[in-house]
This record gives sequence, structure tokens and C-alpha cells, in this order.
Amino acid sequence: MTTGKPDTTAVTAEPLSPDTLTDSGLAPAGQGRTLLLACGALAREILDIKRMNGWDHLDLACLPAILHNHPERITPAVREAIAEHKDNYDRICVVYADCGTGGLLAAACEELGVEMVPGPHCYAFFDGIDAFAERGEVTAFYLTDFLVRQFDAFVWKPLGLDRHPQLRDMYFAHYETLVYLAQTEDPKLTAMAQDQANRLGLKFEHRQTGYGDLAQTMKTWAEPDQG
Repeated sequence: MTTGKPDTTAVTAEPLSPDTLTDSGLAPAGQGRTLLLACGALAREILDIKRMNGWDHLDLACLPAILHNHPERITPAVREAIAEHKDNYDRICVVYADCGTGGLLAAACEELGVEMVPGPHCYAFFDGIDAFAERGEVTAFYLTDFLVRQFDAFVWKPLGLDRHPQLRDMYFAHYETLVYLAQTEDPKLTAMAQDQANRLGLKFEHRQTGYGDLAQTMKTWAEPDQG
């Protein structure tokens, strides 16, 4: 899938704080014909892409991003949200990849007749699904813009490293590099990601991806619905 040159210049104010997107998600505005049901970790990027293209017919609802620490909860949560919102929209599209559900999310979406983002996880569709697969980086630990902001909430504290830092070398023994897949050009976030690599004892790589395949997938959903 071809993504073209990443657009990393469109940086909008966050609709909610990262903590809110992590723990609570985002309710839909109730405006638009198509609802994008997404992970809270993707809210900023989806709203940027939507705004840049003038896709006012798309509405956004986000489930709590912290569900990624419990992937077995993602499919039931998506099912519940689709049931809640299906009567208010002409169409619902799910902005999750497989995200550790072992194919259960894809099966649920097929059963319910809704489309979802292809690929194993957001790292792949930001990097470009084909490019990510070709790299085969089995010793890489990935972060996105959102995860750099929420590193403590998603990595440091859940692993107990705030209380037992000596566990770091055990958890990350098989990793070599922290790869920051950057959606925006933000020196502050890059510096934070470099510091996080240092905290984990890993080499650091900064990879400017832009919105990757996410932008193209949203385009295929948005354009047939315009008019």
C-alpha cells in the first residue's frame, strides 16, 4: 500500500488530554453520517486528517486507549459501542487493527458488517503495512506520538518499573532499539522518546512516518460518502 510523502505539518490542539483519552476515551459529537470508532491513542491523528481534508461528514468516537494493555477486552468493547451507536449513523468504521485480539476483532467486524483498518497494529499502519512487514524488526520496541506522551501510563507503571526498576533488564533483555514512529515533527516529543530509550537501556531510532496507511484508509472511507 502506497502512502506517499508523510504530511507532518498539521498539528492540532488535542481534543482531550492524553490522560482522558487513555482512561475514558472520546464521545461522538453526534454530527456526521459515518462514525469512526477508534482507539483513544489515535484521536489526535484522526482529527488532524479529518480537519485537513474537510471531512465533516465523519464523526469520531474513541474507546479508552488503555484497553491495549488488556487486548481481550477490545472486541467486547467494540461490539458494545457499535450496538450503542449503530442507529445514529449510516455507517460505522472501526479504526483498530488486530491489536492483539488474535483475529477476534476482525471476525466480530465481519459478523457485524463493519470495516476495520487492516494490519496487525498501529505501528504497522503508521510505518506502512508492507514496509513494516519487510523490516522484520523482532528486537525493536515501538512508540508513537501518543505513547511517547503516555509512556509512564502504558509502559513504566504497568510493568512495575516505577517500583522495581531492577526488572528493566529482564523485561527488555531481547530488545535492542526503541523505534519512535513519529506522526508529527515535534522536537519536544523526540527528546522525550530519546530519554525513554535511555531509561530502557535501548538504542534510539527516530522514524518520521506521518500518518502512514491510516490516512489512505480514511480516504477510502470518506470519499464515497461525500456529496
